[in-house]
Amino acid sequence: MQKKKILVGGESWTSFTTHVKGFDTFTTSVYEEGIEFLARAIDHAGYELVYLPGQHVAERFPWTPEELSEYACVVLSDIGSNTLLLSDETFKEGRKMSNRCQSIATYVKNGGAFLMVGGYLSFSGIDCKARYGKTAIQDILPVICLPDDDREEHPEGVTPNIEHEHPALAAVPDKWPHFLGYNKTLPREGCDVPVTIAGDPLVAFGSFGKGRSAAFTSDCAPHWGPKEFLDWQGYNLLWKGIFDYLTQK
Repeated sequence: MQKKKILVGGESWTSFTTHVKGFDTFTTSVYEEGIEFLARAIDHAGYELVYLPGQHVAERFPWTPEELSEYACVVLSDIGSNTLLLSDETFKEGRKMSNRCQSIATYVKNGGAFLMVGGYLSFSGIDCKARYGKTAIQDILPVICLPDDDREEHPEGVTPNIEHEHPALAAVPDKWPHFLGYNKTLPREGCDVPVTIAGDPLVAFGSFGKGRSAAFTSDCAPHWGPKEFLDWQGYNLLWKGIFDYLTQK
């Protein structure tokens, strides 16, 4: 039996460091990915991961709802809307291209599934640079993005609260670990928020047209997702439950 495919875009970054040693300076760089924990959970859940690191999203992410329909679920994690909207064809060559945020929204309304995972470039993001609230993706999110920097940093740790039962979370333990931060959003009328964090949505679900979407407003990896979350017995169960619920027909 062929596995359902899950497309994940984001969860990668390159860092540059300038070293100053008296008169002289030099730079070093490092490329890193934060997909390993979610990738393992997707594999354990019986799905096939198709991964597009951030540097490949602009040129390789599907353009149309028809292309997206190859996937049972589309996930964006810590990758801002500019990367989807400003391909080289548009930004460098001034060419008219498909609006991929609109394509994702249409894909969901046609029966697809979508999940946004939190991070510095998710929802509104740091300095509001992710800016999904200003795109068509807001139309299929089960939460409302804020109009400004939405980060909630909690180095002291903040623990989620289960508001009520939900079929996607039936196998997840009742006791959740703490998180070190999340993207603050507002609940959306008509959508379900079974888990909150500091009074804000942590896990939310919604139905749009023929499809479903979900929001997980904290991180699937460090730093907001601490070791206690990544090692939690409910980690794989959480993602399996979300994907199973989103993709069931």
